[in-house]
Amino acid sequence: MLALTGLFFAAFIAATLIPAQSEAVLVALLLAGTQPVWLLLLVATAGNVLGAAVNWTIGRFLMRFSDHRRFPFSARQIVQAQGWYGRWGWVSLFGSWLPIIGDPLTLAAGMMREPLWRFILIVTLAKFSRYAALAFVTLSVV
Repeated sequence: MLALTGLFFAAFIAATLIPAQSEAVLVALLLAGTQPVWLLLLVATAGNVLGAAVNWTIGRFLMRFSDHRRFPFSARQIVQAQGWYGRWGWVSLFGSWLPIIGDPLTLAAGMMREPLWRFILIVTLAKFSRYAALAFVTLSVV
């Protein structure tokens, strides 16, 4: 149970804007073979999606403070993000699993008021696919 809790929190933190990595934890648990693969995938995906939902929530409410002088984005950056998100929209969320750009994408989705139901659906598909591919490669090599 401790291993699953650690995997959940590693995946959760890795999906937020805090730099972290959950793949190493998943691979270690896959190689240990003490838990069913489906359970590891479920726990890692759940943690990662919930972490991404935190980013979405922050983005959603961050815009309320856009007039504040300490707001982290300039008006020009917001217009650029709106233009980019307007062009790619929800399809860009399939890249939420990508290192470096995936977490800011989930923040931008909240800022651009992406509906939560669609956000959760796409991010879950993207993040599960990444973990499933990692498990397949890991277990194929062993």
